[in-house]
Amino acid sequence: MRHHILSALYSARYSRLCLGGLFMFLCQAAIAQESRYNMTRGVTEISQRVYGLHMTIFYICVVIAIIVFGLMFWSIVRHRKSAGAVPAQFHGSMKIELLWTAIPVVILVVMAIPATQALIAMEDASESDLTVLVTGSQWKWHYKYLDYPIEYFSVLATPRAQISNEAEKDALYLLEVDKPLVIPTGKKVRFLLTADDVIHSWWVPDFAIKKDAIPGFINETWTRVDKPGLYYGKCAELCGRDHGFMPVAVEVKSEADFEAWAAEQVALQEAARMADAAATPMSMDELMTLGEKVYGTACAVCHQASGEGLPGVFPGLKGSAMVTADIPGHVRIVVFGKAGTAMQAFARQLSTSELAAVITYERNAWGNDTGDMVQPADVAAAIQGGE
Repeated sequence: MRHHILSALYSARYSRLCLGGLFMFLCQAAIAQESRYNMTRGVTEISQRVYGLHMTIFYICVVIAIIVFGLMFWSIVRHRKSAGAVPAQFHGSMKIELLWTAIPVVILVVMAIPATQALIAMEDASESDLTVLVTGSQWKWHYKYLDYPIEYFSVLATPRAQISNEAEKDALYLLEVDKPLVIPTGKKVRFLLTADDVIHSWWVPDFAIKKDAIPGFINETWTRVDKPGLYYGKCAELCGRDHGFMPVAVEVKSEADFEAWAAEQVALQEAARMADAAATPMSMDELMTLGEKVYGTACAVCHQASGEGLPGVFPGLKGSAMVTADIPGHVRIVVFGKAGTAMQAFARQLSTSELAAVITYERNAWGNDTGDMVQPADVAAAIQGGE
């Protein structure tokens, strides 16, 4: 008698524990929408649809888990050996087998319908108001507006001191860029994505966008954002040693502010082209000051701030035979890059003044002290002459 009473009490207590655990699990699931561990809710209609689909399937999985584990735990307790349960001897039931095959099929169909609708909507980039060509390269993004004469590179702006742990890291560590992509609110923006070197992936969680940028191919995606703000993302493909230093930043402006920004950029880029064409000779101090700034932004990631590079990966510039002796070769490799390596062509990334300055800086920094000066006219002549 005592044994049966204890077993009954144990069974009841165990059942309450199971039910309590399941109740707590449901409560956690209910508040999971606001958890920082959950999927980003996003700010676009598509991102909201994706989030809603995610939560719907999540709750379906929660219900399935409750039913399956509830039945399993109930069976374990109710039919345990100590309660005197005797195993039944049978060899299957066609009805049960059909039932547990049909139910999962129905569940999958129920989940597939909204999932397919969301995927179709995500891929429909037709009837766009603005098109931007996004090109990934190690380790920066190039944005070219096909509806405006605007194009520029977007590069990590986190100070090198933070990366090397010489300064305290702020909230935007490895997120901020020098020039974010700018798009207008309320407009359907189509993105064409490709790459210059290896596979990259343009990922902005708030827009529910993650699309690969593949050399030789063009992928497309789109977004429409109604809320102005600055949204961050990352390259989500392991694209090389400095993959983590390739952030994405998108600034969404009101339509009027965007048009004002676009007009300003067109004027600035035209002025830069005119200034580039009429660049005057610079003094050594001017070249070294500008060159140090350009080097820190465009070159230090690979060749290091010390100019020593990374043995076996990126060549050092300190004491290099080319940097200390071969001026034409030095200009050529900076301007046109080197095929088959990570050395990019900087001709369309930097002005002739910036190119001349960084080449001069490399030839006179870290003890190289060649005394050589490369002027914007020398770089312009090299560009005009081609490779």
